[in-house]
Formats: sequence, structure tokens, C-alpha cells
Amino acid sequence: MTQGPLMVSGQVQGNGRIGGTLSMSKSAHWQGDISARSAVLAGTVHGKIIIEDKLEVSASAVIQGEIVARVLAIANGARIEGAVTVTSGKAIVKFDEKRTSEADADAAA
Repeated sequence: MTQGPLMVSGQVQGNGRIGGTLSMSKSAHWQGDISARSAVLAGTVHGKIIIEDKLEVSASAVIQGEIVARVLAIANGARIEGAVTVTSGKAIVKFDEKRTSEADADAAA
């Protein structure tokens, strides 16, 4: 568990609770369940994702598992295999990725 934000660029195995924003780069891999306040995911996740506020899924992301988030934005090209629940009742936002490199994604996080 972290109380603040967390940036992941490598591999994580196990469940995690992040008190702030989780940012995952394209090269990041997470095997396990994730619970966070908010998240921007560009890497690969195998597990359930529960986000209290907003989840942004980048075009490079691959998610295999259930997603539960209050607000969800998914870039065209992202791959999600699993059930998706938006707890706010708002529609899922679809968008075209504007970031051209991983450095841009890191700077925005």
C-alpha cells in the first residue's frame, strides 16, 4: 500500500492499494488486483482494477480482468478483456490518443 501516487515502469506481482494516482508506462506489467484513487494505465494488467475516481486507459494498454471505476476514459486501440462497470452511471468516454511518446505520457502524469 502507498498513501500517495505511484509510477510503475517495471513488473509488479501481487495485489496493490494506491492512495493516490497510479501511473503505468507502456513497458509496465502488473499481475494482481489493483485498488487506487485514480489511474492512467498504458501497460499490461492481469487482475481486477477498482478505481475510486477516474481511470484513463491509454491506446497501448492491455487489461485482462474486471474494471470498476467511477469515471472511465478509454483510448481507441486499448484492449480490455473483462467486465466493465462505471459506478457514476456516466457513459464511457472514448478518445484518440494524443500522446506521441512514453515521455509525453510520463510528463502528463
